Amino acid sequence: MSCDACRTIPPVISQAYTPKGAYQTLAGLNTYITGPGNAASGIVEIYDIFGLSSPTLQGADLLATRLNALVLMPDFFHGEAAQPDWLPMDSEEKKAALMEFMSARADISKNVDALLGAVSEYRKQFPSVKSWGAFGLCWGGKVAVLASGPHTPFVATGQTHPGRMDKFDAEKLTIPHLVLASKDEPADVVQSYAEIVSNNGIGGMVKTYGSMWHGWMGARANLEGEKSLAEYIRGYTQTAEFFEEYLK
Repeated sequence: MSCDACRTIPPVISQAYTPKGAYQTLAGLNTYITGPGNAASGIVEIYDIFGLSSPTLQGADLLATRLNALVLMPDFFHGEAAQPDWLPMDSEEKKAALMEFMSARADISKNVDALLGAVSEYRKQFPSVKSWGAFGLCWGGKVAVLASGPHTPFVATGQTHPGRMDKFDAEKLTIPHLVLASKDEPADVVQSYAEIVSNNGIGGMVKTYGSMWHGWMGARANLEGEKSLAEYIRGYTQTAEFFEEYLK
């Protein structure tokens, strides 16, 4: 998917990042599109609950450039993402707002169906793409892994700082799957994932970024910190390497 001379991600912009892609309505959803429209491989990136944030958009651009792939980020929340000031949930108002959002806009089952429906449309609109992958952040990781079982349209999927991890999701995988966990995910569940993925004969990888918090590759990224910037870069590099191996 990329030449040997391009096997690194582009420089990461720490402040005032200008996204390289554009927005278009696809499958009835406002969608961020980056990378060549005639690419042979495509990735659907599923954001965290904070939606189309700058670090997440930059991550999509990094993957598109590194892999010479089409990357699509549909706005499943229709412009109504969670608000950062809802966390921590230290008031009844904040708790109510987040719980309502999670049960409505961010309903997992509904969004898995939306993802699968969108991919069906993408296949028609981008006929050059022969293999599709999906990559989810936090909440989006749960959506991605649940779309990775029997009859999945994807060749490979991954997730970073996963939300609502459950080893039973890993047991249902039928394709290679990547997990990049933070220090904040439950270690026992991460270990269960690692054991399942390493022994299922399908392929994939589970790694823990022990110094990083839940959200370091998405909306909660700190690209001005030396260590967190390095780990953001390492995370997207590792993600790109995974998809380069399997999206063929």
